Amino acid sequence: MTRRAFTLTALSALGTAAPGFPTALPERPVTAAAPGGLAGTPGGTGMRGVWLATVLNRDWPSRPGLAPAAQRAELTAHLDRAVRRRLNTVFLQVRPTADALWPSPYEPWCAYLSGTQGEDPGWDPLGTAVAEAHARGLALHAWFNPYRIANHTDPDRLAASHPARAHPDWVVSYGGRLHYNPGLPEVRAFVQRAMLDAVARYPVDGVHFDDYFYPYPEDGQTFDDDEAYDRHGDAFTSRAAWRRDNIDRLVRETAAGVARVRPGTPFGISPFGVWRNASSDARGSDTRAGVQTYDDLYADTRTWVRKHWIDYVVPQLYWHIGDADADYATLVDWWADTVSGTGTRLYVGEALYKAGAADEPSAWQDPVELSRHLTLAARRPEVDGHVFFAAKDVAEDPVGAMARVAADHYR
Repeated sequence: MTRRAFTLTALSALGTAAPGFPTALPERPVTAAAPGGLAGTPGGTGMRGVWLATVLNRDWPSRPGLAPAAQRAELTAHLDRAVRRRLNTVFLQVRPTADALWPSPYEPWCAYLSGTQGEDPGWDPLGTAVAEAHARGLALHAWFNPYRIANHTDPDRLAASHPARAHPDWVVSYGGRLHYNPGLPEVRAFVQRAMLDAVARYPVDGVHFDDYFYPYPEDGQTFDDDEAYDRHGDAFTSRAAWRRDNIDRLVRETAAGVARVRPGTPFGISPFGVWRNASSDARGSDTRAGVQTYDDLYADTRTWVRKHWIDYVVPQLYWHIGDADADYATLVDWWADTVSGTGTRLYVGEALYKAGAADEPSAWQDPVELSRHLTLAARRPEVDGHVFFAAKDVAEDPVGAMARVAADHYR
């Protein structure tokens, strides 16, 4: 069954709106996504993407509180740089911490723009990004984080209008951060509504989730979802199975929502690169990774791909060729075998940020390492491109790794 076959219309789950929030997505004319086709990549060259992260001002804006003209200039400089490096797609993080880079009726303006969550930055970053990307022949995928609320644990630091303050029962504090509880149906309905508002408003070329579902495990800490499990987990053999079902539902329902509000727009996810080690599951990869998405993030990424619930997958294969615990070559083969025959496109997430970093092993000091990745992946026809983390590293490129990739592969 393809993701288009799901009949979770409109969505039915989105009908359970929380009090005080709009219940309907805006009715707007649907414009064909430009300039790409189903894959959201122009030119027929495969994916040549870059992530543009806004969380903690990682890539853009360079700091909060810049004037609108300065923010826009920095944004267009990133887009121009992508063109010069012969890339074709930008994944812009538009909802980093349960806030928005567009005028959302559901959530406050993002703090990484003005410096104060909820303060109008004086312009529309997402609308501008879509228009400026298309003017340059770039595709623009809207990148969302579904459940992260804040990189701290103090609800009083959130904007007064923040939904997490209106619904403290939706919130779990864990690992030094605030998270929405994925086990609550009303949370799942709300976060979808908040994200799909942007998809309905703007002709984005794709909808994109990163790797954060249930949070990464923290030693000695427990994600406190006891009450939600007691209320909603009766049908499951274990809490782990219930948590995976919660994330499966988010994925299926979001796919259906994207298909409704902007038909033909691809929906994809960029998971941590290891589904399971073979020691945990014979279907897993020959790796010894310390995190497994199935067991630790409750994200059954293999099922999403095999059942074609998503249009594309971008596993974060952030290891070098020959890594003892998670060899890049081994993982490329595993993912290529996994997507084979499914209709789900495979793009490989690449750790450009590691190239030349002082704390990385010697392989990452070689400017040719990333170029070797593309050469190796090219032997598998299932690999339809690569996405690089992240935009600041494309700009700085300390050892010339991105320049080498462009010279060797993006002529």
